[in-house]
Amino acid sequence: MALLKIESLHTYYGHIQALKGINLEIEEGEIVTLIGANGAGKTTTLRTISGLIRPREGRIEFDSQDISSLPAHRIVEGGISHAPEGRQIFSALTVTENLNMGAYTLGGDKEAIEENYRRVFSLFPRLEERKNQLGGTLSGGEQQMLTIGRALMARPRLMMLDEPSLGLAPMLVRAIFDTVCEINSRGVTVLLVEQNARAALKIAHRGYVLETGRVVLSGQAEALLRDERVRKAYLGEQ
Repeated sequence: MALLKIESLHTYYGHIQALKGINLEIEEGEIVTLIGANGAGKTTTLRTISGLIRPREGRIEFDSQDISSLPAHRIVEGGISHAPEGRQIFSALTVTENLNMGAYTLGGDKEAIEENYRRVFSLFPRLEERKNQLGGTLSGGEQQMLTIGRALMARPRLMMLDEPSLGLAPMLVRAIFDTVCEINSRGVTVLLVEQNARAALKIAHRGYVLETGRVVLSGQAEALLRDERVRKAYLGEQ
């Protein structure tokens, strides 16, 4: 049974329809990627799942429970974390304070929070070195680490990552994708939105291709990498 199941999801911004009846499923333990051009609906999909936008129609199930109408904080409490596009850290707070913001669902359980610190710092030793530094003074790569670390502090079963490699140097991009694989190996299911379609498909188990709010193609990641339509449209091949 799918950990996350989306059926006939329609989402609007005012009168503008952004998602037009999408369907997708994610099994526990998978890395699934959404690829598509800017404006295809990838970020809107994540924002709808996480409760930041309410769908007009359709159903979102997480662990067989309907979460379509739940507020965002209840969705986080239920086991879904969202590392948003553009990092959106609290620049005037320290690294530790930013991480604490991600742990609010633990209700002040100091032992659990300390354990989560250890998990995050084992993935990102640089954050431990910078733990008293203001978020706004970190490099772009360090800020991305902090965004992911903050999302991990809630101990999610499903983690959604929106453009984690955006604006990073190639060496850091490789490190971020390695980290996504490591997070997955520790038992966290991953839904990845990424403009770097080739890199995303290389680490994913399955993928969905979005075009103007619709799923136009889906399948095993290896098959999508070989698909002529994907190669021409998203991998820059002729």
